[in-house]
Amino acid sequence: MIRNEDEYQEAVSRMKVERKRIEDQKADLGKEGLSAEQIKRLTDPLLSFHQQLVDDIDNYERLKRGDFDVLNNLHGIGRTLIGVRIYLGLSQSALAEKLAVDQSQVSRDERNEYHNISVTRLHKILDVFSALGVTLVTHVNVNTPAGKPPLAA
Repeated sequence: MIRNEDEYQEAVSRMKVERKRIEDQKADLGKEGLSAEQIKRLTDPLLSFHQQLVDDIDNYERLKRGDFDVLNNLHGIGRTLIGVRIYLGLSQSALAEKLAVDQSQVSRDERNEYHNISVTRLHKILDVFSALGVTLVTHVNVNTPAGKPPLAA
């Protein structure tokens, strides 16, 4: 996951270099007389890595626009927190300052995608985001099997 503008710029640059390298390799393999199927087999692993980089870039661009995935049972909350920070244009240092913690704490939390943070720390982060105009909204969706009444209140 791309976490800041420097990583984004590096990824875009790397993507362009890799795209050219893959095309050059395909051309070289074709000149050696390999069939289209053989070239595909040899370049598929490179294309897979390249596609992951493209997906990471696309994801970062979506987050910067404020286009977030829907959370189901809070799975992915860590990526969402990172995404909101990116959307708000906050560096890890700026977020750390607002949370009154060391920047290394935010870096460590993001590297671990906020796994195992306390509810108290989650509330503090969400309070900072809320003060900056972003609110996380959740709702409960009860899906009952056919023929079963909804849960009683």
